[in-house]
Amino acid sequence: MKVIVDTNIVFSAILNTNSRIGKILIKSNGPFQFYSCDFLKEEIYKHRVKIQKITKLSEIEVLELEMLVTNNIIFINEGLISQKTKNSAEKMLKNIDLADVPFVALAKELNAKLWTGDKKLIEGLKAQKFTNCIGTIELAILLDELEH
Repeated sequence: MKVIVDTNIVFSAILNTNSRIGKILIKSNGPFQFYSCDFLKEEIYKHRVKIQKITKLSEIEVLELEMLVTNNIIFINEGLISQKTKNSAEKMLKNIDLADVPFVALAKELNAKLWTGDKKLIEGLKAQKFTNCIGTIELAILLDELEH
């Protein structure tokens, strides 16, 4: 299953690699193919100092966590997403959060599930008839079923 990973999921995993989110991202190599946008790398870089403050780790330790968490994610340049798909995502998100356009557009382009913990985004997308969102609990259940 193709799964698009958004910023809040990766930040959660970096902040707690032993969490359910961390374990799914770090340890589930088989059933899920994780994708994200290059924009995510920019977001991580932009918030690295804040992550260091929260975790009380050194810059090197934070970089190691970032690599660990993003190791199983295939990053796609947003320029490869069709303009039609980007426009569609932008229209859907204009009253929700335009910062999520790259993730929703990538989910639409790859016909993948969008993994997010952003309740406002999930509800807003459902109202727009976009049902390709998946939560952490759903992914954990799927992973458990597939492993047993």
